[in-house]
Amino acid sequence: MVLVVLFSGLCLSAYATEGIGVHALFGAFLLGAITPRGRRQIEATAARVRAFTVPVLLPLFFVSTGLKTDVSLLGSDATQWLWAGAVLAVAVLGKWGGGSVAARLTGQGWRDAMSIGTLMNCRGLTELVVLNVGLELGVIGPDLFTILVLMALATTAATSPVLSRVRRGAKDPDPDDGRPRTGREGAVLESAGTR
Repeated sequence: MVLVVLFSGLCLSAYATEGIGVHALFGAFLLGAITPRGRRQIEATAARVRAFTVPVLLPLFFVSTGLKTDVSLLGSDATQWLWAGAVLAVAVLGKWGGGSVAARLTGQGWRDAMSIGTLMNCRGLTELVVLNVGLELGVIGPDLFTILVLMALATTAATSPVLSRVRRGAKDPDPDDGRPRTGREGAVLESAGTR
């Protein structure tokens, strides 16, 4: 019964937002946001829905996005590739740089701050959903869609290797994390610094 109610609510909320001129996705999102959490029946129903959507519908969404992405629109035009590089640079600076600086300003060490920035830089599925909605509504054109999809793929694919590199040696204390050293941690760093 819970599955029927949730699925009906999902369809009705998506239909309502589509009817008032907003994308159907926002209605489904709002229903998900107001659905209570922590109840066993709802969690079990959500798990059943995920068991179908993740292996069946998610690959179809990625295929649909791939079919809308036309790299030939960039072709041999150097200007388009420069724009693609600029978008990638701004995206990385905005999220990785901004996340790292903000984490550092709150007292995190450089390694932890860079890790937070790296994770913030990952865009993934949400970015692709927003891009598809923007393309469907005509807010962005096919060439900008392609550039933004390539940026989302590049930043998402780079997350794991960059994070591994940043976290390498994370078991060692970060000597420049801005925290005062006390007790054993301070003694270890002092002895390391005197060698």
